[in-house]
Amino acid sequence: MTPQWQVAFADNTIGEPEIEAVTEVLRSRWLSAGPRTRDFEREFAAALDVPDAVAVNSGTAALHLAMMNLDLRPGDEVIVPALTFVASAAVTAMLGATPVFADVRSELEPTIDPADADRLVTGRTKAIVAMHYGGHAADVEALRTVAADHGIALIEDAAHAPRVRANGGMLGTFGALGCFSFFATKNVTTAEGGMVVARDPEVLERIRLMRSHWMTTSTWQRAQSGQSGQAGYDVAGLGLNYRPNEITAALGRVQLRKLSADRTRRRELVARYHQALAGIPGLGIPFAGRTGDSAHHLMAVLLPASADRDAVRDALARAGVQTSMHYPPTHRFSFYRDNFASAHRELPVTDRISGRLLSLPLHGRMSDDDVLLVARALRDRVRAAA
Repeated sequence: MTPQWQVAFADNTIGEPEIEAVTEVLRSRWLSAGPRTRDFEREFAAALDVPDAVAVNSGTAALHLAMMNLDLRPGDEVIVPALTFVASAAVTAMLGATPVFADVRSELEPTIDPADADRLVTGRTKAIVAMHYGGHAADVEALRTVAADHGIALIEDAAHAPRVRANGGMLGTFGALGCFSFFATKNVTTAEGGMVVARDPEVLERIRLMRSHWMTTSTWQRAQSGQSGQAGYDVAGLGLNYRPNEITAALGRVQLRKLSADRTRRRELVARYHQALAGIPGLGIPFAGRTGDSAHHLMAVLLPASADRDAVRDALARAGVQTSMHYPPTHRFSFYRDNFASAHRELPVTDRISGRLLSLPLHGRMSDDDVLLVARALRDRVRAAA
C-alpha cells in the first residue's frame, strides 16, 4: 500500500471486479443505502448462517449500536478486554457507563480471560465484550456461560474474524450481538464500514432503526413509494446517522466472494511464517498450537522479554518491512486512567505482554519470499540483541 515499503504491513484485494461494481453504483446515481446495501446484508448473514444482518458505516458504529441496544445508563458497567482497540471502551463511556478492564488468558492466548471476567461481574454489570484477537476465537463457550449465569449480555467484537467457525457456529453469532468491521486493512474491506448480526429479529430491527435516526422509513423506501422530502416517516426513538451507502455495499459484496481465497492464502503465509520463525530464541507465536479455523487477520509475535520493541521495529523498517502493534492496552491511555478506577487495577498478563507484541505483515498480496525477508530481518535483529 505504501511504495517505500518492500513488504507493507497490510494491503487489500481490491481489483477490477470491485471497480466495476462501484462504477455500476455511480452510473445508477443512487448512492445512499438502498438495494445493494440490502443485498450485502443478506449475503453476509447467509455467510454466517444467521437470518439477517444490519450494515453500518464502521465497526465502531456497530459496537455503539450494540451498546445502545442494552439501554446503558450512568452507573452501569461493561466488562471489556484491555488488549483491544479502544472502540469498545469508548462507546461504553460515551453512553455514560463504566468500562471495566479484564485481563487476557495467557501470553500465547491474548483473548479475554473468562475467569477474570467472571470475577469482575457486579450487580451493575450489563455485558461482557469478547474480542477475537487477530481472527482467533476467544473462549465463547466459557464467556457465554459466564454471561448466562449472571443474566448479562455477551457482545462479540468480531472485527478480525469474518466467517470463522468455532464450537459449531460462526464467530459473531454466539452472543446477543456480533459486531464486524470492514476497515481498509480488514480481510473484507469496504474502506470504512461495519455490520451487526443478531439472531433476535426484534433486536436487529431496533438496530436498523437506530442506525438512521429511528426514522420509520428509509430514503430508498420513500423514493420507491413516490414520497420525498420530509414527509412519510415518524421518529419513534433516539438514533444516529450510522448508515452505510451503496458504494461500500458494492465493494463488500465482491469482497465477500473473495474471502475464501484470501483465507486460504493467509493460512499458507502463516504456515510459512511458523516455519521461518522457528528456533528464534525467546520468540513466541500466539495461537501457534491451534488447529481450528481462523481468519488469520494478524501475524502477531511475542518478542523475547529482553528485546526492545522500538529497536526491533526500527531495524525491520530499515530492511523495508512495515510493522504494527496490536494493541496499546486501553487501560493505560490517559483518558481512561484519569476517569475510571478500573483502569488502575493490575492486569498481570496484559501488562506483561503488551510491550512485547509485534504484528508482522500479513495480507493476500504477499509472496513466500516476502515472508522469508521479514523472518530473516526479525531473526537478525533478535539475535543481535541477545
